[in-house]
Amino acid sequence: MVNRVPREKVVGKRRTAREIALQMLYQRDLAGSELAGIFDAFDAPAYLVAQQEGDGDAGRRPRLGERLRRQLAEALGYARDLVQGTVDHLGEIDGLIREQAANWRLERMPVVDRNILRLAVYEMMFEQDIPKLVVLDEAIELAKKFGSEQSSRFVNGLLDGLLKSQSFPGSMT
Repeated sequence: MVNRVPREKVVGKRRTAREIALQMLYQRDLAGSELAGIFDAFDAPAYLVAQQEGDGDAGRRPRLGERLRRQLAEALGYARDLVQGTVDHLGEIDGLIREQAANWRLERMPVVDRNILRLAVYEMMFEQDIPKLVVLDEAIELAKKFGSEQSSRFVNGLLDGLLKSQSFPGSMT
């Protein structure tokens, strides 16, 4: 049976891209996988099915309309840019997170939380067209969806502290 993904399934290209990027960063962090392999192996249509069915059969291939296929390709491209940028600046990003997380060692943070923070800090530092409060809100949503019960509060507190202590390029709102 071929699965159809409803048109509205790609909520927003950037939100979808952030979710994909988080999964790619998680895989890199946990398994030490190379980015080229992660990029090649990521099956975006199957990801949509899994999201639609809530951990359903991610191996099934949905039929995508042209518009949805184009949106998904754009989201995947943006996700790759986010992941590559995050990895390229990882030392600088981790340094800022370590500074802000005085009582937390980066290596001891939950893998999901650590990568949500990395992704958000990358966007705050290098994606000047995205308001910093939007980045903060999106990071909190990722933490609610993929993290533990405490993740959203932890991510919010750390990123809010960074916004207050650092000067990032671009607008706040």
